[in-house]
Amino acid sequence: MNTGAAQLVFLALLVAFFYFLIVRPQRNRLRSQQQLQSSLELGDEIMTFAGFFGTIRRFDGDVVTVDEPGRDAASELRLLDEVAGNKVVQTYLALADQFTAQLGYTEHGFRHANLVGRIAFNILDRLGSDRHLAELAAIAGHLHDVGNVVSRHNHPQTSALIAMPILAELGMPTEDIGLVIGAIGNHEEELGNAVSPVAAAVVIADKSDVHRSRVRKDAQVEFDIHDRVNFSATHSFVRVDADQKTVTLELEIDTEVSDILEYFEIFLHRMMMCRRAAEGLGCKFRMTVNGHSLL
Repeated sequence: MNTGAAQLVFLALLVAFFYFLIVRPQRNRLRSQQQLQSSLELGDEIMTFAGFFGTIRRFDGDVVTVDEPGRDAASELRLLDEVAGNKVVQTYLALADQFTAQLGYTEHGFRHANLVGRIAFNILDRLGSDRHLAELAAIAGHLHDVGNVVSRHNHPQTSALIAMPILAELGMPTEDIGLVIGAIGNHEEELGNAVSPVAAAVVIADKSDVHRSRVRKDAQVEFDIHDRVNFSATHSFVRVDADQKTVTLELEIDTEVSDILEYFEIFLHRMMMCRRAAEGLGCKFRMTVNGHSLL
């Protein structure tokens, strides 16, 4: 084969490589997102990227108006706002997300921190817990992964140690700091336990955040099971029924990307931890996938 032909073959292979590895997956993601958006109807309950629960009330072109019944309460979490706006917290979270990206993990930055914090708040708030306790859960959820700035290994304990002086500087009472760092230090399935209602809410919130928006743009969806399972999750919602005493994780999974068995292959221990956490809140943990009850 002469040099010109070899170059043409190389260019063709390069184009094919970029198409199948980058262009095609991005098109599939866009198509799935458009399908999900087009399926939305008035009255549907959704969870926003910011972590708020709400009901769709109006469509105005591409703008969707959502009623968020807990928004007024959540927006009054002044200490949470101080924590989230703290420059040290923001810097450490940004770096932690960069470092976990280098290790090949899904998103562990501001999106995840904010979402876990808001879900943790909503869980306790909807179960009728004291509003102050719910805010502590939100703060613990926001800070639970900040220790990734040091190392992925033992990051729950590192996160707790990083959080302690920051919360003390903000004037948080010692007992409240203890509840927050206890929740942070116990959120991982290997060694963690739901030692308090705050910890239980953080566990459920953290483990329920499985969604394709966590998969990074350069992820190897076809090859890595964690990216594949997260990318297959087109919808996740934590539903709290205070009357029935249930906490239900509702998932919609695209089985063309990953089957349900793969989800349980990597998340079974996390779901068992959620069950124990829900029991600590006096509730039963339920799980539905594509409308079918599994737990």
